[in-house]
Amino acid sequence: MELVVATSNRGKLREIAAILQPLGIQVVPAAERGFRRHIPETGTTFAENALLKARTVAQALGLPALADDSGLVVEALDGAPGVHSARYAGPGADDQQRNAKLLAALQGLPPEKRGAAFVCVMACCRPDGACITAEGRLEGRIATAPAGKHGFGYDPVFQLPQRGLTLAQLTPQEKNDISHRARALAALSRKLVDFLNPPPVGA
Repeated sequence: MELVVATSNRGKLREIAAILQPLGIQVVPAAERGFRRHIPETGTTFAENALLKARTVAQALGLPALADDSGLVVEALDGAPGVHSARYAGPGADDQQRNAKLLAALQGLPPEKRGAAFVCVMACCRPDGACITAEGRLEGRIATAPAGKHGFGYDPVFQLPQRGLTLAQLTPQEKNDISHRARALAALSRKLVDFLNPPPVGA
């Protein structure tokens, strides 16, 4: 079974493909099916943005499409960077610059005030307009310095207190087992196969 994914982020694609493989679902980037248009993320919540992307791609290609919107929510920053996580350090900034800005914003705060969560909302839409969504969260805190060579985004500064490691210090498989994206996909996958194979009209 093939499922178009509305993202060009290779890190996300690898994670989604690994998590959905046991269901017999093959992930295909939307660009490989001819959709290369940028979709502005104008929603104010993760759910709104995920649905916007999934609906747009599904209707454009006439195929079921999966999209996610995810980001980092930091307690001391009143939930920022939130839906603006990818744009936190401005247009064109890379992961290192975003992490540097975040660490500077929390400089001097003790561990108990560095609480954070990764949040992901997954949405899958069919061309007929039907959609399903699911949310996943991973609780942790922001480290005082980057650590680890795996992952992407804010992984090097997102620490799991119970393990004393950042997500970037875990192997890809270890991260996939516990990530916010894995949790959202796990919740979605319980209804995904039936959603992708609806009974014929009148059946």
